[in-house]
Amino acid sequence: MTFFQKRQGKSSGPARAKAGIAFFAALTFLVGVVTLVVLPTPYLIERPGPTFDVLGEVSGEPVIKVNNQQSYESKGQLDVLTVSVVGRPDQTPNWIEIGLAWLDSKQKVVPVEALYPPNRSSEEVRAESSAMMEVSQQDAIAAALSYLGYESPREIYIAEVTSDSASSGKLVAADFVIQVGDVRLTSIEQLRSIVGDWNQSDPVAVTVSRNGVLVTEEITPEKDSEGTFRLGIMVGYKYDFEIDVELQLGEVGGPSGGMMFALGIIDRLTPADLTGGSHIGGTGTIQQSGIVGPIGGIVQKLYGAKAAGATVFLAPAGNCPEIVGNEPAGLRVVKIDKLSDAVSALEKLSKNQDLASLPSCTK
Repeated sequence: MTFFQKRQGKSSGPARAKAGIAFFAALTFLVGVVTLVVLPTPYLIERPGPTFDVLGEVSGEPVIKVNNQQSYESKGQLDVLTVSVVGRPDQTPNWIEIGLAWLDSKQKVVPVEALYPPNRSSEEVRAESSAMMEVSQQDAIAAALSYLGYESPREIYIAEVTSDSASSGKLVAADFVIQVGDVRLTSIEQLRSIVGDWNQSDPVAVTVSRNGVLVTEEITPEKDSEGTFRLGIMVGYKYDFEIDVELQLGEVGGPSGGMMFALGIIDRLTPADLTGGSHIGGTGTIQQSGIVGPIGGIVQKLYGAKAAGATVFLAPAGNCPEIVGNEPAGLRVVKIDKLSDAVSALEKLSKNQDLASLPSCTK
């Protein structure tokens, strides 16, 4: 008995040391976990967001409403895809969330400044996104009607003036931009080219139509963070449409739904069911000419389309480098350069033709 007690006493020292080490390790781990949860990060997370059928309804109202022309119903779906952003500049995801997102192919970790430039407030970013959606919807109507043979005269208007920009206090929203310098404008691309290439300290004369009165202001373009000269205005086209088409999609912002809106309008205005009853997703900006442009968050939108049940995805050709190798299984991605390509793809799909002949994204 005495021998046992002595041996037990000799071992108590190392046991206490081991217990102390274990406790310290556990405490260190706990502190590390708390730090990872609490410590702010310089990142945000992009992940698949909600999908909206442009041939359906939102809050009981049709997304596409035709007021003065015969319209037709469709049995299929044309989904606009969105990207949800986790976090905001003043409340970023923690390091654990960032780590999990890095391991998930459906999510993307991006620097805060990529979505919220340091010289722009969150409110300005949201306002710009909303203005871009408005411009995109007008361009979508114009592209669809142009494809169907209608004429749509247009003017360049100011949707928003950025606060503290070169144009702040001189130009206002709803001004129609008529002339820059001695050049009478015919397109937004022309306006951007003139201002972007200004590269001098002298101001440029900008003439606008405000409430029917011509107003000329001397404005000195300023460089943005990328070194491009800008006036600090968000512009779009105001069209005179032969057909009254109304578009609404709640709080969704940005220009990436343009192509799908245009396809939905064409489907509404033509007797044939363009979808053939299929569930189709897609994305891409649109110009009046029908040119389809690339967008951000393409991989997240691919997974969003797949999760929503789409079997075909119409993708801008400009996004192909990001798409290759990231296509979800079971989702057929069709490369689109212009609106007519998308219509052709849907017509083949509606007639149950082999989609293998349609262009796809390749390395």
